[in-house]
Amino acid sequence: MSDGLCFEDLSVGLTASFGKTITEADIVLFAAVTGDTNPMHLNADYAKSTVFGERIAHGMLAAGLITKVLGTQLPGPGTIYMSQSLKFRAPVRIGETVTATVEVLALHPEKHRATLRTVCAVRGKPVLEGEALVSVPSRAARQAQRQAAE
Repeated sequence: MSDGLCFEDLSVGLTASFGKTITEADIVLFAAVTGDTNPMHLNADYAKSTVFGERIAHGMLAAGLITKVLGTQLPGPGTIYMSQSLKFRAPVRIGETVTATVEVLALHPEKHRATLRTVCAVRGKPVLEGEALVSVPSRAARQAQRQAAE
C-alpha cells in the first residue's frame, strides 16, 4: 500500500478518480449500515410511483466514493477530512457506474490543508458536485510517523 502524497507533493490541478458500478447489494448494505430504509431505495413498488419511476441509490452512497479517492489516492493515507459541501444533481440507478473525481483547487501551506473540487458522475454527467477541505500530512510529519512505527 502506498503512503500517499505529502502536502509538498500536491499542486493545483492534480486529479484522481475512482469508478464503481452500484449494485443491489451496495444499496441494501448501505441501508443496513446507516439505517436509511427510505422505500425510494429499497421498495420497487413504492419507487415506481415516484418521479424517478424506479429505485435509486442513496445520494450519500455515491458521495461516499469521494472518501475512497481522498483516503487512498489523492492525497491518500493520512488525509483528514475536515469539511464537504454537496449538491445533488441527478439520481444514481442500480447498475450505473459512478466515477468520483477529486481535483486540487487551492493549497493552504500554513496549515497543510487543501481545497478540493469533488464530483461524482455517471456517463460523464455530474450526479453530485461539491468542495472538500482536507488536512494533508507534511513530509516531516510522515517521516516522524515512520520513525515512531519502527
